[in-house]
Amino acid sequence: MKFVVAIDGPAAAGKGTIAKAVAKHFNLPHLDTGLLYRGIGKKALAYSRTSYYPEVAKQLALDLKPSDLNPNELRTPEIAEAASKVAKITEVREVLFDFQRSFANQDGGAVLDGRDIGTVICPDADIKLFITASAEVRSYRRYKELKNNGHDVELESVLQDVVSRDKRDAERETSPLVIAKDAIKIDTSSLTIKDAVEVAISYLNEKYETAKLLK
Repeated sequence: MKFVVAIDGPAAAGKGTIAKAVAKHFNLPHLDTGLLYRGIGKKALAYSRTSYYPEVAKQLALDLKPSDLNPNELRTPEIAEAASKVAKITEVREVLFDFQRSFANQDGGAVLDGRDIGTVICPDADIKLFITASAEVRSYRRYKELKNNGHDVELESVLQDVVSRDKRDAERETSPLVIAKDAIKIDTSSLTIKDAVEVAISYLNEKYETAKLLK
């Protein structure tokens, strides 16, 4: 049986944490698609000011290797900003489309999290979750993460970055961040990590049992 889980949402809403827990619960492979864009964003920062030209950014995407996707090297505010910029480029998203779709279509299924999984990459996913939280809560989470990793940041600047990124994600021409019509929305603003994971898995368990009967 193949079981595909699509998880979308804005930055720091908790979708990555939930996706990892869901993948472990169902023993499924997990792809954090945001790392793909962060990997390209890091390359863009190191390349030149022409990195955001479509053809240049496309080549950076084509050159992406597994070694470019170390999460510990991709969590800086600068890389997050660059990732948001390259994610707006249609040619970059086209390069990554086939990779993400192939990952989802492997035997047994998979869990993917990102910003257009349920709407573009896996529109026929068995279940779609949209994880969200207020901008203030998400900013504070990202602020704590950055401080814990040794970055010297101010909460107000992190909030501005989050709001700015939300705007770019929602307004980009290709694959904007929107809630799929059949997605289940989970607001984690007032939930602990444990509670958010439990809520998500409760929805998924029910859907998983139904999928087993149908398949």
